[in-house]
Amino acid sequence: MSDTAVLDDEQTSDRFVELVERLSRQSVTKHFDAYADVAWDDPEYAIDPTDPRWELDSEAGLGATQWYHELPQELRARIGLHSITANMKAGLQFESILKRGLLEYAFGLPDNSVEFRYAYHEVIEEAQHSLMFQEFVNRSGLDAPGLTWDLKFAARRVLRIARRFPALFFVFVLGGEDPIDHVQRTTLRSGRDLHPLLERIMRIHVTEEARHLSFARQYLRSNVPNLGRFQRQAIAVQAPIILAVMASVMMRPPRTLVREYNIPRDVISEAYGPGSPSRDATRQSLRKVRQLLEELGLITPPAKLLWKQFNIWES
Repeated sequence: MSDTAVLDDEQTSDRFVELVERLSRQSVTKHFDAYADVAWDDPEYAIDPTDPRWELDSEAGLGATQWYHELPQELRARIGLHSITANMKAGLQFESILKRGLLEYAFGLPDNSVEFRYAYHEVIEEAQHSLMFQEFVNRSGLDAPGLTWDLKFAARRVLRIARRFPALFFVFVLGGEDPIDHVQRTTLRSGRDLHPLLERIMRIHVTEEARHLSFARQYLRSNVPNLGRFQRQAIAVQAPIILAVMASVMMRPPRTLVREYNIPRDVISEAYGPGSPSRDATRQSLRKVRQLLEELGLITPPAKLLWKQFNIWES
């Protein structure tokens, strides 16, 4: 290795350490408690399933279909609330996998590792998010089964990956966090009249997720260049599969919701099929992680074909 390459590696390592130390300090000075920082019992935060503020965005996904617009207002609101509840349940179960994966990752770190402290800060923050999401689910009064059985079963593999192949684990982290972060930030910027409880939860979530996303991205920038050829190829091939699955969970209504409200198959196809705005939104939600993987040389020609096959490639 040349002297220049060694110097570049040292500079990258120094930047990573500085970032992680800064993120840990921010976790101390700016953090939230699921119960102290959300006024659950404020009358304005009460959940009324017929509140029109729960209705789906009229310009995207199911909310943009004629079928949805022709439903009675109270049913539109209930479907919107149920969609939010289902996303929160899936989100807290994803965060359960993420927390356990972070603990597996931290378990093998050496003493005086800056990542150990940050990983525990993130676990604590994600636990607060899970409490917040579950409290919302409970107060909604609606059933939300969360992740499907196959995804719950696959979680076991994610935990092994966190211990043995953390770079791929942090791709999984970005696959779960980037899409929902994109949706929430877009919603908060939209100017829509949001229910105050939902708005409060989203603002807390995006504030702390910014740190989590920053750590995952910088971990990959710092560590991927040092991986062997086989590991880099493994990430290149598996990343589009992971990202497509995770984005689908976060961006589409679960099958249980489709069955409960008898949503016709052609309506689902209209809302989320090829050429729909939702497909574009999914691709946009993965733009940052795709750009990162391109930057790291992890989108090889075969991998690019997978991105296109899963309809998550932006041309």
